[in-house]
Amino acid sequence: MENVVIIGSGCAGWTAALYTARANLKPLLITGEQPGGLLTTTSVVENFPGFPEGVDGYELMTRMQAQAERFGTRTKLGSLVQNVDFSKRPFVVTVDGEKIEAKTIIIATGAGHRHLGLKSEDLLEKKGVTYCATCDGALPMFRNQPLVVVGGGDSACEEASYLTRFASVVYLIHRRDSLRASKIMADRTLANPKIKPVWDSVVTEVLDVKQEKVTGVRVKNLKTNAESVIDCAGVFVAIGHVPNTKLFQPFINTDENGYIIRTNGAATNVHGVFVAGDCSDHIYRQAITAAGMGCAAAIEAERLLASEA
Repeated sequence: MENVVIIGSGCAGWTAALYTARANLKPLLITGEQPGGLLTTTSVVENFPGFPEGVDGYELMTRMQAQAERFGTRTKLGSLVQNVDFSKRPFVVTVDGEKIEAKTIIIATGAGHRHLGLKSEDLLEKKGVTYCATCDGALPMFRNQPLVVVGGGDSACEEASYLTRFASVVYLIHRRDSLRASKIMADRTLANPKIKPVWDSVVTEVLDVKQEKVTGVRVKNLKTNAESVIDCAGVFVAIGHVPNTKLFQPFINTDENGYIIRTNGAATNVHGVFVAGDCSDHIYRQAITAAGMGCAAAIEAERLLASEA
């Protein structure tokens, strides 16, 4: 039986692993299908303390993993949790068909990309519609072509700025008349001559030729209701995230948007199950806050196990 099973391998998961490993709890971390989480798709992380020149997101996650494993964390790499039973202790987690019993659980599953909700978007995913500029921006199909980014937050600005390395022009479509991004990110984005903001507008359809590749987007101005078409070879959607919590909802309380509700510190409504990171945080959603939450969850799991020893 495991002392601690950590589900998720972003900043929250690896920090929880580091702290529980140093407490000699021999944690087992299940990475999920995307080891390192969404941060591995970020080209440069500039706001994580200790890296004055910034750090590649994949490199940061790799360093966290190495540090946690140095102290004894065991890792199920690329493994997917298929089912959980939190109805009683020990808890049961089913991973790749194997049932694992655990005294405590730390949920650190993060969040996934939010979609526009268009049928044409789904039909053209991987045919010009994508959710990760650093993953796909350098593809030949996007080079020297007009591209579209949808969104107005930090992620959208980062995507747009990154794509200027490859695109002829980047149209940044946002439903408001100003960016939601932090001031430094917004100023940097709007100062880039290759980025053209399209204010007060939403994408109503992704256009294509026989559903083979993206050729443009149909855009509606929310103030005038006027519609127009922007020719482009790719659409990069950056409109936020959806917490990866559906698997736990039969047992764990969530809010109306699916974020896990913390009852006290890092605790959930199930005694012995703790939570950390973006799957429980719809306010800050930063790498550093996720790491801090991972630390808190680890300490609380350690204290619970010590009280029961």
